[in-house]
Order: sequence, then C-alpha cells, then structure tokens
Amino acid sequence: MAMKPNTSAVLVFDLLLFEILAIATISISFCNGSSYHVGCLGSEKEALLSFKRDLKDPSNRLASWSGNGDCCAWAGVFCDNITGHVLHLDLRNPFNYHKESEYEAIRRTALVGKINPSLLDLKHLSYLDLSFNDFQGIQIPRFFGSMGNLRYLNLSRTRIGGMIPHHLGNLSNLQFLDLSSNYLLYVDNFWWLSGLSFLEHLDLRSVNLSKAFDWLMVTNKLPSLVELRLANCQLHHFSLLATANFSSLTVLDLSDNQFDKWFIPSWVFGPIPRGLQNLTSLRHLGLDSNHFNSSIPNWLYRFIHLEYLSLSNNSLQGTIDSEALGNLTSISWLDLSLNMGIEGRIPRSMASLCNLKSLNLRGVHLSQEISEILDIFSGCVSNGLESLDLRSDSIYGHLTDQLGQFKNIVTLDFANNSIVGLIPESLGQLSTLRVLRINDNKLNGTLSAIHFANLTKLSWFRVDGNKLTLGVKHDWIPPFQLVALGLRNCYVGSRFPLWLYSQKHLQFLYLVNSSISDIFPIRFLKSASQLKFLDLGQNQIHGPIPNLTEFTGLLILSVYSNNMSGPLPLISSNLVFLDLSNNLFSGSISPFLCYRINETKSLNALQLNDNYLNGELPDCWMSYQNLKTLKLSNNKFTGNLPYSMGSLTSLVWLHLGENRLSGNILVSLKNCTALESLDVGENEFVGNIPTWIGERFSRMVVLILRSNKFHGPLPTGLCDLAFLQILDIADNNLSGAIPNCINNLTGMVTACSFTRSVQQYLPLPIDVGVILVEKASVVSKGEMVDYEDILNLVRMIDISRNNFSGKIPLEVTNLKALQSLNFSYNSFTGRIPESIGVMRSLESIDFSANQLSGEIPESMSSLTFLNHLNLSNNNLTGKIPSSTQLQSFDVSSFAGNDLCGAPLPKNCTENVSISEDENGDEDEDEVDHWLYVSAALGFVVGFWCFMGPLLVRRRWRYKYYHSLNRLGDRFVGAIRKCC
Repeated sequence: MAMKPNTSAVLVFDLLLFEILAIATISISFCNGSSYHVGCLGSEKEALLSFKRDLKDPSNRLASWSGNGDCCAWAGVFCDNITGHVLHLDLRNPFNYHKESEYEAIRRTALVGKINPSLLDLKHLSYLDLSFNDFQGIQIPRFFGSMGNLRYLNLSRTRIGGMIPHHLGNLSNLQFLDLSSNYLLYVDNFWWLSGLSFLEHLDLRSVNLSKAFDWLMVTNKLPSLVELRLANCQLHHFSLLATANFSSLTVLDLSDNQFDKWFIPSWVFGPIPRGLQNLTSLRHLGLDSNHFNSSIPNWLYRFIHLEYLSLSNNSLQGTIDSEALGNLTSISWLDLSLNMGIEGRIPRSMASLCNLKSLNLRGVHLSQEISEILDIFSGCVSNGLESLDLRSDSIYGHLTDQLGQFKNIVTLDFANNSIVGLIPESLGQLSTLRVLRINDNKLNGTLSAIHFANLTKLSWFRVDGNKLTLGVKHDWIPPFQLVALGLRNCYVGSRFPLWLYSQKHLQFLYLVNSSISDIFPIRFLKSASQLKFLDLGQNQIHGPIPNLTEFTGLLILSVYSNNMSGPLPLISSNLVFLDLSNNLFSGSISPFLCYRINETKSLNALQLNDNYLNGELPDCWMSYQNLKTLKLSNNKFTGNLPYSMGSLTSLVWLHLGENRLSGNILVSLKNCTALESLDVGENEFVGNIPTWIGERFSRMVVLILRSNKFHGPLPTGLCDLAFLQILDIADNNLSGAIPNCINNLTGMVTACSFTRSVQQYLPLPIDVGVILVEKASVVSKGEMVDYEDILNLVRMIDISRNNFSGKIPLEVTNLKALQSLNFSYNSFTGRIPESIGVMRSLESIDFSANQLSGEIPESMSSLTFLNHLNLSNNNLTGKIPSSTQLQSFDVSSFAGNDLCGAPLPKNCTENVSISEDENGDEDEDEVDHWLYVSAALGFVVGFWCFMGPLLVRRRWRYKYYHSLNRLGDRFVGAIRKCC
C-alpha cells in the first residue's frame, strides 16, 4: 500500500525549491550585469527623461533613452535587480583621446547643458558620474546635498564653476568625491567636509583653494581618508599644525601649488614636509612643482611601502643618499627631475630597487658615464624597468651593449647629453621599445637595418642633433610604424627617403639639415594622411611647392633656408604654422593671402621673410584673426600698409623691415594691443612717430623704427612702454630734446627677467610643440648683429643719426640695465652726465659727432664691462680718466676733441710740439717707397674685403645698394638746396 506523503514536508520542500530557484535566478541576473525582475519605476523614468531634456547630445549617446523603453536598459543606467530602483547613473564621456586631441575628443562627445533637479526623484541613487561633460560654467546644484544615499560623486572636468555649496557636507554616506579639473570652481573654507566621516577619496585638483586656510586642519580629521589629491589648487596658507596625522592615508598629492615659504610651517618647508615622516603607510606621495629648496630628507628613505614618489620641479639641493635609497624596495615610480641643485651620481644602492618601473632624473647634474649607469641597472632593475629618463643630466661616455639587457623597456630618453661614439647594435634587441630619444648628443657612425631589427613597437624615434648616417637600403622595409621621427643634422641621402612612404601613422617628421637635394615631396604628403608636422629646413630642396589646400590635417610646415622658388603655394585653412623664409619665392603675395577670403584661417605664425616677394600688401588680413607672428622682412614689398592689418588683434610679433613700404604708420595698428615686437626699420615710412604707441602697446619689448623718414619730436608716450628692452629709432629726421621721462622704461632699469618672453609655444595634438624664438637685427658696437636665443637678455637704445638737441638727460642714467647706448650724430650739447658710472651693465657707448663739452666724467672709469667707446668729434676737454678700461681703447675713440692723457699721445702736463726728423731729408725717399707699397697693398686687401662679402650675400648687396641709394638722394637734395 502506497504511503501518503507528508503535506507539511512537501510544503517545506516546495518553499525551499522556490527560494533556491529565486536565488539562482538572482545570481544569474547579477552575472549578466544588467538583468532585473521588474521594470524601472515610472516616476524614475520620467525623472531621467526630464534630465535628458536639459541636455544637448551631439554624439547621440542617449539614443536609448526613449519613452517606450525600460529605463533600466538605457545606456549608463543601472537598477536594483529586485526593486527596479535606479542605483547607478554613469554618464562619463567615453571620448577616445588616442585618436585625436583630448580637447577635440571631449568636445565632440560631451553632453552639454544644465543639470535638471529631477535627479532628486532618484531616491536610491548611490553612484553618479557626469565627468568630462560640459555644463557651461553653472554652479553645482544645491539639491545635490539632499541626495542622501550618494556614495560616489564624480563631476571632474565638467566646466562647473562658482563656489562649492556647503550643502555637499550633508552627504554623510559619501565615500568618493571628485570635483577636479574645474578651473572656475572655488571654496572659501573646508568645514563642510567635517561631517563626511566615510570619505575615502577626495580629489580637488585645479580647484581654487587659496581662501581655504583650514584645509589641513579639516582633512587631517577625516578618519577614513585614503586618497587626498590637492594638486594645482593655489594653496599657500596653512593652519598651525606641527605634524600631519592622517592615520589611513596612502595617497597624498600636493604638487604644483607654488607654496609661499613665508606662510609655511616647518613640516611643509625647509627639510621637505617634516611632519610627513609619520605617514609611513603612504604608497603615493606627490610634492612636485612647489618651492621646496632643501635636500632630500633622510627620513623619506624609511618609507618602505612607498610605491610612487614625485619631487620633480622644485629647487632641491645636495646629493642622492647613496646608501639609504636602496631601502625603498617597494618603489616603482621615482621622479626627481628638474631639480637643478641635485648633483652627484646614481648610487650603486639603486641596483636593489627590483620593483622600479619608471625613473625620471631629467635635469639632475649626474656627471656620470652612461656605461656605469647601465651597469648599475643591469641586474634585477633591468628586468622590470619600463621608463628611463636621463635627459640633460651631463652624462657622457660611450653607449655599450648593456643596452640590450633592458628587455621590458618602453621609453628610453638620453637626450641633450654628451654621449659619444657609435650606437650599439644591441639597440635592435629591445622589442618592447616604443620611445627612443637620444637627440642632441655627440654620436656618430652609421645606423643600419640591424639597429632596428626587432623594434616592432617603436613609434617615437629621435636621434637628431648628432652626426649620424642613416645607412639603409633604398628598398628597406622597416619593422615599425612610427608616429614621430627626428633626424636633424643626420645624413639621409640626397633623395627624400623612400622608406618613409611605408609609415602610415607618421605625425611628426623632422628632417632639418639632412643633406636632401630633391624637389618638394608632394607625393609623400599624399601618402602620409596622418602627418601634422613637417620640417625640411636647411636642405637643398628646390623648385616650386604645389598647392597644399587638400592637406587639411597638416598643421605645421617649415621649409626655411632651401632653394624653393616660384609663387607662394595655396594652403589649407587648418595650417597653424608656415615658415617659407630664406628661399627664392617671388611674385605677389595676394593670391596666397586672399585665397578663400571668407574662411577663418588657423594660422598662428607666418614667416615669409628673406625672399623676393614684391608688390603691395593686399587688404586681406581680416581672415587671420589667430595670427600671432608675422614676418615679411627683407622682401621687395611697396606701398602703404593695408587697413585690414589692424584686424590682427592677436599679433605679438610684426616684422616688416627691409622693404620699400611707405606712407604713415597705419592708424588701425593701434588695435593690435598684444604687440610685443614691432620692426618696420629700413623702409620709407614718413610722418611723426604715433603718440598712441606708448598707450596702446603696453606689452612692447622690441621697437625698431630705424632708417625711415620719420620726423618731429620723440613722443613722451614712448615712456609708457614699461617692458621695453630695445629701442632703435636711428637714421631718421627726428628732432627736439629727449624727454626726461625716459627713466620710466623700467624694462631697462633692472636685469631681472620680469619682462615679456621672447618665445611663443604652439602645441600640437601629439607630444610635441613648436617653440618660436623672436629675433631682432640691431646695430651694436658699430655692427649689425642678429639676436635670437639671448634676445631676452639684451637691453639697448639707439637714437643715432637724427637731429636731436639739448642736453643728455640725467634720467637716462637710471636705466642701469642698459648694455648699449648710442646717441651719435645728433646735436647734443652740455656735459656727459656725471653719474653715468652707475650704469654698470654698459658694454657700448657712442656719443660721437655731437657738440658735447666739458670733461669726461670720472665715474666712467668704473664701467668694467665697457668694450666699445666712441666719444670722437665733440668739444670735450681735459684729461681722460685713468682706468684699465678707458686706456685700453684706440686713439680714434677720443679723436676730434681737446683731450689729453693716455691713450692719446698728448701729455696733459705740457704742450709738446712734434719736431721734424733731423735726418728727414735722408730718409724721405725710403719713406715714400714704403708708403706707395703699403698704399697699393692696402687698396687690394681693402677692395676684396669689401667686395667679397657683397658677391656672396644677396642681403648685404641689397643693403649696400639701399644705403648708396639713400646717400645719393640726400646728396642730390643737398645740391638742390645749394642751387
């Protein structure tokens, strides 16, 4: 007889089976990551749709957010698997910065608009990530403080602004807060953070915390804090804590704050944050880019758990501890770069840092052989090391085959040192190598295919600035695909390298002075669709450049100092930098400049100087609003300046010298208020020097108006050019007195470089940029000199060859940083200022051909740097002051005065007449004979010394002709007046 089953047991079994199935279903749904039992709640769906309505979505990221769908299946929305409540909202911008610049990538895919308060209806939301979107400067909504379940809040790089609302302090469950990279965001204090007892991660990088005096006091009391990132926050005030007592902190980043030492207690300044010695649990410590100027403290070497240490870009001094450094056995990232005061050698103890992956000692004065360094790292370090940066470290000697031991190296940078000899073939064994920079050393020899045999991952290769030969076959197929290649000063052959056609990812190509004698490589440009930077300067490339309008990806093109000829090529509106200077281009500039006149051009720099371009400048400049550098000097341009040049409001450098331009200085140029360098010298401009120059060009550093036809007085407005370092108004028809306010030119008062930079930096969307260095041609010590790299150190005034009169103002002696002072060929009267000796920086003085009187000031004997002096052809009297400096000059420096004493033959105590030679009659024939021989020889030597350079240099021929032409004009004018 069958047994009847127990009803209770069956019921229990069914319930148990149901629970097991339910748990299994839940488990499966969790494994799938987005499953749920019930759909999202209607109120929460409507809240999300309201949130979407306030946003623009250019990349259609929220396409799935529609009224018909289940919101738990929408992009970025994650729900509770049982209740259907929205728990996570992850709308972080998924830009791809590997394929384009970060800015462009973010802009293209960012959500743009406002944050709708409908988010308050998501009662169970615990995770909110809106990072890398664009909220257009709005403040963080106060209602965020009412979202009490939030544990994770990320608003980094969202262009929010204003003061961080204290209401965020109500989020008592918050564990992660990231408001970084919002440059318009600030706080007035940190007290609102006090209640966030669960906060583990706080990131406020690039938020303005300059008013938050209590930042250290408050963060020091957060019991759960693990990561604190306050880099680039303008921190300079500290509470008076003797030590920091972060009990659980493992990451501390205070880099790039430029702490002011007057406000910093002993634990932050002096021997690097002394109070940090208690934070032995730290794994990440970033103190880079501050004002620390001590040695590296010994207690820092006791941080045995430290994995990341950055002290870069400070003013640290002393040596690296040779013994204790080996104690940092956990270190994987060590950065001591850009501390010029650190010197010594890499210690042997670093051989025990077996976890080291990245070492950056750039700019540290090691003065050590490269072979010794490679030997130290040849043990366990070489097995894990991925990045080694020893740029500008004064290392020397030969590279050895030890280089091949670094099997996992990815980045190797030995640039700007004194490494000599051959590159070892073991380089070809580094199969993981991606970046190699050994440029600007003293290497020589040949690079063959063996050097590249296994470099399949190589993408960045720079060996420029050495004397290497690229010895690969014509049909060589490289094993790599490069992004950047630098071969400046390396011989690559007379033809443009054929193997470059295989490089499909090349963005940066630097082939300056590489002995290429070929036509412009237009076919290569068509094959290199990714190319952004091409520099072929200082070669022998010849012929015309075809039109470049189709190469819209090319941003930088430089073909300076070649033999290019023909008309200027048409270019793409996307080109940022174009340098075609020092070639043979000719014809009008109008077709080039006025092409697609209604398109806004991206050009930042246009350098067409030293060519044969002619005609008038066209009135097409209104499309070049981004132009910062314009160099058109030493061509054959004529006529007046076009009115539209005044629309170049971003212009910093304007060079129009050595042309035939005429008329008045363009009034509309007063709109170019960013100008720092203006050179219109050696033209035919007329009229008065505009009074508005001083008012409108407040940033002016270099002003060159020489060799024109300006007349009238020197406007007192020039005294307002506080940053001026070079003033050259020589060879005009200016008259009147020098204004006493000349001492207001404070850029000439001190040698400190508080004045404007003579460099511009043009960044590229790859790890490279273009540094433009300003250049000025001025007359110094009687000769035309080109200043470039040291231009920011030059301070000079040249007002020679005018009609100035009156006394030399005493105020000029306040310009104590002046190195060259030229007042020659004017009509100055009176005495040389007695206090001229205080101008201790003077290297050149020229007061010749004036009507100065009195004695030479005794104080001039203290000008110890003086190496050029001309006081000739004045009415000076008395004794030349005694000094080693003044007596070293030639007699001609004092000729045409009534002076006495060395170096003149005239003795100050007596008048000694020159008697005839007693045997003069006997020696006359011999003297005459040698006189004729010397005269003939002098004529031959002088003739070819003069004519030889003119035959070689076109620019000098032009200048000489130009000077003769002017002299002729003046001579004819003088004759007409006489007649």
